[in-house]
Amino acid sequence: MRRYLRRISLVAELRLFGVRVALVASGGGHVRQLLDLEPFWSSAEYFFVTEDTALTRALAAKHPVYFIPHVALGQARLGKPVAMLMAALRSFFRSWRIMWGKRPDVVITTGAGSSYFPVLFARMLGAKIVLIDSFARFAGPSAFARIAAPLAHIRVAQSADAGRNWPGSWVFDPFRRLDKSRPAKESLAFATVGATLPFERLVSLVDQAKRSGLLPEKVILQSGQPLKCEIDPSIEVHPTLTFEEVNSILARAEVVICHGGTGSIITALQQGCRVIVVPRSFARGEHYDDHQWEIAEAFAHRGLLSVVGNDDDIAGAIAHARASDPVCATLVPDDLIGELKSLVAEWKLGRIGDKAKVSDGVLPRI
Repeated sequence: MRRYLRRISLVAELRLFGVRVALVASGGGHVRQLLDLEPFWSSAEYFFVTEDTALTRALAAKHPVYFIPHVALGQARLGKPVAMLMAALRSFFRSWRIMWGKRPDVVITTGAGSSYFPVLFARMLGAKIVLIDSFARFAGPSAFARIAAPLAHIRVAQSADAGRNWPGSWVFDPFRRLDKSRPAKESLAFATVGATLPFERLVSLVDQAKRSGLLPEKVILQSGQPLKCEIDPSIEVHPTLTFEEVNSILARAEVVICHGGTGSIITALQQGCRVIVVPRSFARGEHYDDHQWEIAEAFAHRGLLSVVGNDDDIAGAIAHARASDPVCATLVPDDLIGELKSLVAEWKLGRIGDKAKVSDGVLPRI
């Protein structure tokens, strides 16, 4: 079996050059997970389909990228159904033009809402679909995964519990603690609201912490948009930062205060920062649902970060973070990359038909 797997892997390396791969994801952590799969897609003819954010604009400077509008079902839940429908209509036609023109052989998607139409049209045009559910979903599949699952040939969950609650999925848990010393740190705190939505409460909490002396460090804030309120003048504010700029700051930052997106959390943990998470709340109109609470609590349960609860106790969270040992951790998707290479090789060789599905989490072998 190992000899067979090595042969398939070698065939995959050789054959991916003739495969056109579409990498489809919304902004933020979803597209960052696609970047982690670069050893897979870099040997193919590839292109990205994603939302227009600071991260993806930087991505477009180095890779072929096609932008589509931001669409999410939660927009209607937050009282913006017309905006959602208009964005969906624009995405429908834009996605069709992209997929009709590019005709990918394989689509790798990590969701979410804006990814649906590109995946749908690619499937209609004969592409094979690999749906990788967000690492943010620890207990079960996301709404996007449930909706898009009928379009997928292969479904991938990234935790054991999520896999058990998503029948027919592979399970690859990429999370790894790193046994290494963290980078030398400066007296620096970095706060970020992420790339997609504004987050005024996080900005207010950071301002409060700075004014009260809880953050004696220099503070850099990525605000997501020009600020509408006055904050402590010593805070260095940037509406947007490139991915490279963020990584440079994280390498030096002792403390990171961020929203509950996996991309922000993982990049901070990779640099050994003391991480404090302020999860967005649906009840407060800060996000489309409460999945950031699930993310924050799952990471906190592993002893990786501190969480600001509904009481907005930023002082308690900062004190907890300073008293805890910082942890270095990352995502290592090597096993998934190897299976994707084998799978695409078998598809290209015609050994797995269009109707092949995974029923037990094991790659079907012919």
